[in-house]
Amino acid sequence: MTGSSLAIDIRKVNGERQLETEDSVAVEEPLEIQLSATAPQAAAAKSVSITMRTPGHDAELALGFLFTEGIIRSIDQVAAVLHVGPVDSDSGLQNTIRVEVRPDVPIDLDRLQRHFYTTSSCGVCGKASLDALKVTGATSLARVTTTFRRDQIVAMPDKLREQQYLFSRTGGLHAAAVFDSRAEIVALREDVGRHNAVDKVVGWLLTEKRLPASGLGLLVSGRASFELMQKTLAAGIPLLAAVGAPSSLAVQTAREFGMTLIGFLRNGQFNLYSGTERIQ
Repeated sequence: MTGSSLAIDIRKVNGERQLETEDSVAVEEPLEIQLSATAPQAAAAKSVSITMRTPGHDAELALGFLFTEGIIRSIDQVAAVLHVGPVDSDSGLQNTIRVEVRPDVPIDLDRLQRHFYTTSSCGVCGKASLDALKVTGATSLARVTTTFRRDQIVAMPDKLREQQYLFSRTGGLHAAAVFDSRAEIVALREDVGRHNAVDKVVGWLLTEKRLPASGLGLLVSGRASFELMQKTLAAGIPLLAAVGAPSSLAVQTAREFGMTLIGFLRNGQFNLYSGTERIQ
């Protein structure tokens, strides 16, 4: 295993021809995210989530997840981020990461029994999902005046692909990147899970103290789901652009919270579903 890719022996079949060769595949390993509140009334570590991820930037993934779920609000609330537990004999990885918050940070571990937006089949209806965002403190980004040029937006997928190192090796990873109003990529992360790639980017922004990121846009290599829209909103990012299609609830969320949503961004064109005023 090399980093986040694994070299394996395969047989390549092309018509009647077969060739023994080597291929690189993306590594997929479970990561347990634990939260440790060091206050006397809640000193024990609690498992918050288990996700299948591509190893690398695990601390950013954990921090981004906790931030987009509204569990932590600032990097200043975090005392430490540590890999803990046994080393996996096959992968050589520690697949548990613990985020320790400072003693004065109020964390109610009992409310962390479930992850509200784990998958598209979570069973929460659209209206309830939008209402839940309001309850957790999500606010409209309609007043954010950052704009992006159309000709620069259409160039973003090529820029994304150029910097997808792991995708070029494996062909099997999603990417998320934040970019500025000049269409320059500020940070890019890859993962087998599109939501993990976004959490890694948000975790980086959190550690760099660049949240809310009202001057940036977010580009994702796949489709735009409600979950990705929710994470984009939590980060204060006014624009989400996706190479693939948006879901109906992603569109509803964008319109409800004053965000710009772009879909089918490829081949020099795109669809605008919300927030047209930010595209010049």
